[in-house]
Amino acid sequence: MADGTVFTTQRLRRARFAVAAVFCVHGAVTGSFATRIPWIQEHAGVGAGQLGLALAFPAIGASLAMPLAGAISHRFGARTALRGLLVLWTLALTLPSLAPNVYGLCAALLVYGATAGMSDVAMNALGVETENRLGRSIMSSLHGMWSAGALLGSAAGTVAAHLGGDARLHHLIAALVLTVLGVFFCQGVLDLRSAPDEAAPPRFSLPPKSALVIGAIGFCGVFAEGASLDWSAVYLKDELGTSAGLAAASTTAFALTMAVARLVGDRVVDRFGAVRTVRVGGLAATAGGLLVVFAPHAALAMAGFGLIGLGVAVVVPLAFAAAGRSGPNPSQAIAGVATITYTSGLIAPSAIGGMADATSLLFSFGLVTLLTFGLVLGAGVLRAGARTGGGTVAETAGAGAREGVR
Repeated sequence: MADGTVFTTQRLRRARFAVAAVFCVHGAVTGSFATRIPWIQEHAGVGAGQLGLALAFPAIGASLAMPLAGAISHRFGARTALRGLLVLWTLALTLPSLAPNVYGLCAALLVYGATAGMSDVAMNALGVETENRLGRSIMSSLHGMWSAGALLGSAAGTVAAHLGGDARLHHLIAALVLTVLGVFFCQGVLDLRSAPDEAAPPRFSLPPKSALVIGAIGFCGVFAEGASLDWSAVYLKDELGTSAGLAAASTTAFALTMAVARLVGDRVVDRFGAVRTVRVGGLAATAGGLLVVFAPHAALAMAGFGLIGLGVAVVVPLAFAAAGRSGPNPSQAIAGVATITYTSGLIAPSAIGGMADATSLLFSFGLVTLLTFGLVLGAGVLRAGARTGGGTVAETAGAGAREGVR
């Protein structure tokens, strides 16, 4: 979005806080939904296989709808587009719990995923533009706020489930509260608009080549994240014989590690640069994968999962930031990277399960370890494509201020 408006430092700081709060609201919707999946499954009367099929529809909806976000932002401006798309996303939280059967659930989750994906692209594109104008890394902490929001949403959902609350009422209340918060915080984000002579992006298009290359790095990071998040507890229980409680605690610890690492990751990126940060993170994640594969007991395996979480935590935020700098249309590039990462998150759990059935979980996490080493080899693509015009960092902070892209 080529908006040449120059903002004061104070205004940019307020905008950073506002967009961080938007990320938190977005994450809270996901956390609120995830904790009530068992209730939704029982209410809709679907089996495990049907539920697995239905849970593929959010990613399908997101992948189909994300390319629309750029055209919407171009037409209405970044702030208005984000506000509208975020409202659709928060209100979509009410749909899955209303589904009477598997067909209704699939339809509800398709809409849920579509609104999630479009608002995701809009807020990441605005986050990248805010980062460019500030002249320092903020994308890692923004995604950390998303993780914090997901934890808050899941905590509230856990309480509601423990009290035996009806998910329809729970999600209605959560949706209304999050909608009000989202609209309020959207007022503080930058009101960026396309130049009058700027061509509108296509409604649907293939991701640009730059997005495919950067997305490959995101794919590796998200695959390792999804595999560890969904299968770490199973691995500890089945492969190392730990108790169910300890195995479940490892998943929570992994999620917390990811959130904390993202919240503090910007300082590391500003100090060492995106490429070096991802390379070192890839080495840490690879070491963690090796520890998981060769660990003789649970403590070392849990430490290995922690290293994986620490190593991949900033990969997706930095991939989005690199995509936003890689060409004249940040939303289109970010949509391409988001599509690839969503796909990775979709296939990772089932791919790990399929390989485990054919071989073993040990072999599956050997593959995860190879993918984390791919971060070391491919981190260099994150340095490419720093934009130099239209209200980006060169205009507001100087060409040398972007240490985070080197």
